[in-house]
Amino acid sequence: MRAIVTEPAIVNSFSIERFEKCIPDTSFTRLSYHRILLVESGTGTLTIDDGIFEIRKSNVFLLSKGQVYTFQNSPTITGYVISFGDCFWDTTPRSASNCKAVLFNNTIANQQLQLNNIELSEFSFLFGLLLKEYESPQYINQMDAVAAYLKIIMIKLANVKIMDEAAFDSQDYLLYRKFMELLSVQFRYCHSVNKYAEILHITSRRLSELCKRCSGMTAKEIISGQIIAEAKRSLQFSSDPVKEIAYELSFSTPEQFSHFFKKNAKISPADYRHQFIAI
Repeated sequence: MRAIVTEPAIVNSFSIERFEKCIPDTSFTRLSYHRILLVESGTGTLTIDDGIFEIRKSNVFLLSKGQVYTFQNSPTITGYVISFGDCFWDTTPRSASNCKAVLFNNTIANQQLQLNNIELSEFSFLFGLLLKEYESPQYINQMDAVAAYLKIIMIKLANVKIMDEAAFDSQDYLLYRKFMELLSVQFRYCHSVNKYAEILHITSRRLSELCKRCSGMTAKEIISGQIIAEAKRSLQFSSDPVKEIAYELSFSTPEQFSHFFKKNAKISPADYRHQFIAI
């Protein structure tokens, strides 16, 4: 298995840094916090779990806690990186909570965002303000101010990814965000579209339709993607037997898990793990 470095603890569960043509660490790192990487300019590649992304100007990368990443191919970055924990995010006003769910609960769909020049300028300005606030002399309620800046950035990122201003408060979109929040908590033991629809007091057909409209994927595809992403991380970066991974993800038998994995990943769990052991 690959040697994995676990991200160290961060004071107050929040940090922001500025990079100027920085050469980042190329070790494999498992995140203990959520991370937003704003690339104003850069080169190289960023591998997140088993996804490989080119680093280029005006990129935003969203990484969720638990994901494993590494930089490769002579990376250099100019930009900002924000790290924050769930306990820090809980200090932000409740009205922003669904933005976090949309962006970070389905990182397969949201791993990389491409900004236009106007958006890059706006985000660079906002990140700069947040950094200035974070580095200013300490005062009472400083972290509340920092959390407010983070809330603004998250709302703006959600707007870039998903919807125009008119759609943001639509009933369907609010339901979609609630579904994503539920999924992040329950995906290991709830795989049923019908069950999520029942909790949301809508039909499974409506849930799938609104997911398709808001994300381009059906509810079943989103649920399967979340399960597969977690399974791939376990196969790559742990030595747990396939049988144990299957039970942790609430499959009745290892055979049922293997069938599900092969159907969605086009490869068996054992062969998928063997690829990374060989590397």
